[in-house]
Parts: sequence; structure tokens; C-alpha cells
Amino acid sequence: MGSQRRRATTITDVATRAGVSIATASKALNGRSQVRAETLQRVLRAAEELSYQPNALAQSLISGQTRTVGLLTSDSVGRFGIPVLLGAEGAFGTGEMAVLLCDARGDAIREQHYIRTLLARRVDGIIVVGQSTDPRPSISRDLPVPVVYAYAPSEDPQDVSFVPDDVEGARIAVQHLVTAGRQRIAHVAGPPHYRAAQDRAAGTLQALEEAGRTLSGGQVLFGAWSQRWGRQAAEIALTADPGIDAVVCGSDQIAAGFVEAVRERGRRVPDDIAVVGYDNWEVLSAETRPPLTTIDMNLEVLGRTAAQYLFAAIGGRAASGVHRMPCSLVIRDSTVPQ
Repeated sequence: MGSQRRRATTITDVATRAGVSIATASKALNGRSQVRAETLQRVLRAAEELSYQPNALAQSLISGQTRTVGLLTSDSVGRFGIPVLLGAEGAFGTGEMAVLLCDARGDAIREQHYIRTLLARRVDGIIVVGQSTDPRPSISRDLPVPVVYAYAPSEDPQDVSFVPDDVEGARIAVQHLVTAGRQRIAHVAGPPHYRAAQDRAAGTLQALEEAGRTLSGGQVLFGAWSQRWGRQAAEIALTADPGIDAVVCGSDQIAAGFVEAVRERGRRVPDDIAVVGYDNWEVLSAETRPPLTTIDMNLEVLGRTAAQYLFAAIGGRAASGVHRMPCSLVIRDSTVPQ
């Protein structure tokens, strides 16, 4: 008594509607060049009228591609990995690619297991998302599919990697402070063994030299990626140079701690000391009092660009090297007096 389920439209139905053979309809729907323009339009019109949806398995057998990619990450719960993943997933969705997400949690054995799993699923390519900008071991050798690295570059220069340009990001921060008339600028960094901390310190020093400034206190203050270190560093910086009027911090967490400590000393931000953070972690940077001017690494754009490159690599258009993606300055109240 129930209604019968409607039969799915097949390529035979499309061929019949268009008045062509099944072979011709298949060639037209798969974009082959042997079909005349008039016939192609007739087949496409018939497919649209019948709401024809091609069989994914059949398409993969014809093209040799599964329209599936792997996202292999060690930072699926981190504030850096997630924006990269969102950007990549958005690009894959636009390209009608299915995505298999695997979280290795920083474990090399788990990572190898997931690589085997993705290859068994016949993915067309893999994006590897790191948990920091430190170079990581390559997995590309002997893999039958292209691999793109995002956020953490591969140690192999023959691979292709997309990373934020932290040197230029720090330069932008210093240039903003110099333009605002700040003269005595300090730099509070993260741990010295992190590539991000090294690059941001290098960019800060380069920009100060170009502006004819010397670093307040005479040295970069390296420490932890934490608010506690920001508070400690503020005490050190103010002791070394009581006339300090600006600071570039290596992260928003450091900057939030720095702001808290200088306020306790009776200094006003930004009137007495301008503070720039890094990362644009909005849960912190937008909620600090005052809200933090900061550098945004544009990680969603980075992830989207890595995915677009993987599309090209799957199509056979490959290139190697590290691509440094531009950062941008987000101006808030911590550097601009109200």
C-alpha cells in the first residue's frame, strides 16, 4: 500500500532523452573532447532536466580519482590548527571533494597508521597540518599521492609547504609603532627554540634597524608562551628601561600579561606604553582591557591556499618550496589612544 520509491535517473535515461548512445552520453558528461558542441549541449540539457546525479564510484573508475582527500593533523584541538583546517575544508567543499580528517595527536606511530588508512581509502592527496611553525619530518617520500604541508613546513626542501611569514608580521608590528611615534620599543618573545619566536624576534630587530631605533633594554626577552611570562617580562623591561613606550609581544597571551603588569605599576596602555600582541586569538585579544592590537596570521587563508595547491598537484601541476603567507595588522585600543 505504501508509495514506491522513485527510481534514480541513470545515464541510460539521459542518453534516451538526448537521443544519443550511452557511450556518447558518458563522454559528454565526463568532459571528453570527442563530443560535438551541439551534442554536448543536448546531453547536458537532458541531464539537467532529469536531475541526473552521476555515480561517484563509476566516476572514480573512469577518472582514476576518488574525489577524496586526507587532512592529517597533530593539532585538531589547538587554536592554530583549527583555522587552517577550516580554510582547507572550505576549499575542498567548494571543489566538491570529500575530506577524511585524522588526528595523530603528535604521535609518530599513530601518524603512520593514519597514512596507511588514507592510502587504503585511495585518497587523491593529503594535507599535513602541524602544531607549530617548526619544521617537521617529511612523509612524502614513496607516497603515491601528492602531499602539501600547512603551518609546519616539511624538513625536505623538495616538498611544498605553506607557513605564515612571521618575520614580516613582526616588521608590520614595529612599523605601526614607529608610525605612531613610539621611540623606545621592547620585544618580549616566546621560547627561543621555537621557529616562530626566532622569526618574530628577527623581524622586530630588522624593522627597528631600518627605522633607526635600538631595542629597548638592549636584548630580546625570551620566555614562555604565557600570561605569567608577560607579567614577569614587564617587570624586567620596565626595570631595564623605565622610559619604554612600546612593546611587541610574541603572542596575545604574553601581551595580555604585559598589559596587566604595567597597569599594576600605574602605567596607562596605550597612553604611556603601546602594546602589540601576535596571533589575533580573539577570545583573548578582543577581551583584554584595552583590546589588543595584534598580528593576524590569516590561518584560514593559509589553509585554503594549501588546499587549492593540492588541487593543482592532483592535476599534475606541482612545484616545491616553502611559501610564506602574508600576515596582517589588526588595530585595536592597546596602541591607539582614545
